Amino acid sequence: MSSFHIYGHRGSSGTHPENTIISFQAAHTAGAQGIELDVQLTKDLVPVVIHDERLERTTNGIGFVKDFLYEDLVRLDAGHSFSSRFQGNSIPSLKSVLEWITSTSLMLNIELKNGRFPYNHLETKVLELLTHYQLYDRTIISSFNHYSIQRFAQKTSKVETAILLMEKLVDPWDYLKYVGAGGIHIEWSAVDEYFITNTLKRGIPVRAFTVNDPYQIAALKKAGCSAVFTDFPAVAMRSI
Repeated sequence: MSSFHIYGHRGSSGTHPENTIISFQAAHTAGAQGIELDVQLTKDLVPVVIHDERLERTTNGIGFVKDFLYEDLVRLDAGHSFSSRFQGNSIPSLKSVLEWITSTSLMLNIELKNGRFPYNHLETKVLELLTHYQLYDRTIISSFNHYSIQRFAQKTSKVETAILLMEKLVDPWDYLKYVGAGGIHIEWSAVDEYFITNTLKRGIPVRAFTVNDPYQIAALKKAGCSAVFTDFPAVAMRSI
């Protein structure tokens, strides 16, 4: 299997406002090999980087992401609710993040946030941008919506796909084949020796989320995990 990688979860979300350019830059500065981000669609079908379907927790907006035009969303403040010193940071478009990523060697995990709302064009819009910026070879597409992962995998075999799991499945390897995905991203506390051994021996990468304890990160690395997602990439880098 490939070497062990640290992904900044929503950037360096323990120290910066999540899913903002400044958070991704902080993860890069910390030495993380990759970043993870969440994507939804605006009312006018622009892919934007935000985790919650609603705006209240991370911005000064009220309502659902899907009900706003992109030009109105970018006027919102996505930094102040984390700390007043980050006031003025906006919700980034996926396009702006990919443009920045091309200037780095970072790997990228895009989580499709379409569990609650279907966002019918999400897979197509994301794939179009990855194609434009030629980021196939360092991107993973993941989602808790496994129908979406199946659709994405059917559109292209050039981009790695992964299912997100909170719990272990019986024979996840067979299920993975059925979905057409290549990797398993699983909540870290659900990882055990049997799961790791039997997944890795089939050549399937296991990446664990969201791991902030340095001892757990070291243990997952030792167990053979391909990567972890962490809110504190600077701390994680020191632990490996």
